[in-house]
Amino acid sequence: MKFFRNPEIKTSLLWHLLILTLTLCAGHFYAPSSLRLLAAVSVPYILTYYWMTWLRYRRLRQLSYDIDNMLHNQIPIQFEKYREGELSILESELSKMTLRLSEQAQALENDKKLLADSMADISHQIRSPLTSSNLILSLLMEPQLPPGRRQKLLQELTQLLSRIDWLVEALLKMSKMNAGTACLQQTPVSVAELIRSAVEPLEIPMELRCQTFKVHAKTAHASFTGDLSWSTEAVLNILKNCMEHTPPEGCIQVAYSENTIFTEITIEDNGPGFDKEDLPHLFERFYKGKNASDQSVGIGLALARMIISQQDGTLKAENRTEGGAKFTIKFYK
Repeated sequence: MKFFRNPEIKTSLLWHLLILTLTLCAGHFYAPSSLRLLAAVSVPYILTYYWMTWLRYRRLRQLSYDIDNMLHNQIPIQFEKYREGELSILESELSKMTLRLSEQAQALENDKKLLADSMADISHQIRSPLTSSNLILSLLMEPQLPPGRRQKLLQELTQLLSRIDWLVEALLKMSKMNAGTACLQQTPVSVAELIRSAVEPLEIPMELRCQTFKVHAKTAHASFTGDLSWSTEAVLNILKNCMEHTPPEGCIQVAYSENTIFTEITIEDNGPGFDKEDLPHLFERFYKGKNASDQSVGIGLALARMIISQQDGTLKAENRTEGGAKFTIKFYK
């Protein structure tokens, strides 16, 4: 029997039989009249003990089968079928362990899928400008290329290299966010200084597009606790998105205020706004909306939300009633 393959069961059985034999021998010599009584009490006791032990080991064996199925066949353990008793603590702890193992296995599977998808997206995003760069370089090597054509190709090559550089930098920043290695400071940040720092790299492109940039301070000296450098990166990506979708001679407006609960920053433009189908996916990595430009790679808004979320903030996008896009940032106290 499988029950007797356990060494402790064999040992205990031998001791019980030895004690029973000694007891019966002693009763035979000292109290022959009690021999039947001793046998009538001892034998049922031993049988009852091993029957209860067999039930306990059967539960343990079933539990081991369930754990084996969970580990190898991904079959969940139904702990509700186990009754309360001496194994309840063990069953409870095993339930917590198997639940954690299942969650970790699912998390690892999701991470593997995310990594595979991210690598495919990154390789695709980098391969396109690299292919174009190689093509331009082959054209630049032609000795009879006109100077005007050469100058135009050099400008296109510069733009492509700048795009690759920005893409790699943005991906590195997102990787730091995902890995939790980005060190975000917790210091007072002036919203006015944040807006100035974010719009500075875009002043010349806005001027070339004849776009107007306006700032409305609803609360003087508004601030929040966060990281100025990373927050500038987030606001810069949002402003860049608005600039790319605002027509020439259009207007981009920023307003900010502060109350006892949060500091709010709104960024609006008078462009075409968002398509209804794009709104739920705007902050997904590598997602490009219907109105996205050819130069868009779909990671600017995703990075902006990650940075803001890391600072206990929220970022929401919606369409303005009068037309255009509206981004609302809230940094909570």
